[in-house]
Amino acid sequence: MAVAITTLKEVLHADGPAPDRVEQMGLYSWLIGAWAMDAVMHADDGTRHEGKGEICFGWVLGGRAIQDVWVLPGFFHGTTLRVYDPALDSWHILWSDPLKQYYTRQLGRAEGPDIVQHGKLEDGTAIRWRFTEITPNAFRWLGDLSSDDGKTWRLQADFRARRLTA
Repeated sequence: MAVAITTLKEVLHADGPAPDRVEQMGLYSWLIGAWAMDAVMHADDGTRHEGKGEICFGWVLGGRAIQDVWVLPGFFHGTTLRVYDPALDSWHILWSDPLKQYYTRQLGRAEGPDIVQHGKLEDGTAIRWRFTEITPNAFRWLGDLSSDDGKTWRLQADFRARRLTA
């Protein structure tokens, strides 16, 4: 049977979670919608950069994944694909920023009231990205780096987001 595909939006976007994944998708499904963010970035040399940006989250790939787009003008413009893996009972997190040529892969899980994503950069540096202070209309996102395999962490990014639309 042939499927008539007319646009990328029709085959990428989904109206909600896949019926067999509703419960598992809950870890990130509360993010669906549009958000405004206040961002603070900490450079390696200690320089602090501040900015305002936007984030949009939506269902994709038949409701088996959640995709987002993060836009912080002058700093980054990228997308994350979040895919639940029932065999691992965790999430594959794939970040791509073609503006900065920055790509990461992480595994995400709930840790207490937070969502924590762990991964490594190409040079072996450990990264940890966290959703904290989660409410229905706000969250804080922290990005950390570790050069000693997670014994100590250095804050790289601190974003405070507030919901614009659900």
